[in-house]
Amino acid sequence: MPDAARPLILATNDDGVHAPGLRMLEAALAEVGDVWTIAPEGPQSAQSHSLTLHKPLRLKPRGERRWAASGTPTDCVFLAVNHLLPRPPDLVVSGINHGANIGSDVTYSGTVAAVLEAALMGLPGIAFSHLDHRAPDFTDGAAYATHIAREVLDRGLPDGVHLNVNFPAVAAGEAKGVKVTELGRRFYDNKIIVKEDPRGTPYYWIGGDGFHHDDIPGSDCNAVVDGWISVCALTCRPQAAGGTELLRGWGIER
Repeated sequence: MPDAARPLILATNDDGVHAPGLRMLEAALAEVGDVWTIAPEGPQSAQSHSLTLHKPLRLKPRGERRWAASGTPTDCVFLAVNHLLPRPPDLVVSGINHGANIGSDVTYSGTVAAVLEAALMGLPGIAFSHLDHRAPDFTDGAAYATHIAREVLDRGLPDGVHLNVNFPAVAAGEAKGVKVTELGRRFYDNKIIVKEDPRGTPYYWIGGDGFHHDDIPGSDCNAVVDGWISVCALTCRPQAAGGTELLRGWGIER
């Protein structure tokens, strides 16, 4: 039975329920509250804020207070809050992702979309990602996740705001510190790999691992590449600042 005196923390990710980063995050946050995990049964990277509407979803137990879902990270949060959890969570966490989610990545990321869904529900959320996507050391990330989770539980977040935390690709204990950042601009080698299947029909694979970013002081990209932990506040409201005044200035209203 859940302990009503302890915070209820919902954990998910986009790497799948068996991902090491999720396991590290669960273990760390067990010191802070009762962790319930509902995560995709397999990888769901770059699914963004997609919700499954045209086929049924299935939940499979994967341990005490742990389930694998047949859908996206957004599905997991939706299912958990509206069906599975005994009460609304005090905090939603996502990650720790294998690979950073910085700059423009946040528009594609299933990791970040999970806490975007939380923000839309009026719940505080934190996404965690690690710059090293091949063999990340999650030790410092898990420790910092405990710290920032306590801060959010104690202080709360403004309505619609969710946090995006990224860890540098350094060994345990070698992060330079923590920087509060703004979104930078990250881009990749935009390659389309063209192959043929055994029947001679072409297929296409979106490729390109090359990572580049604009040198913007104070950005999340600069921070993690330079060895800092980046903490960036995002909002679930897509309204463009100044956009309404711009359009009215065009004189298009009738």
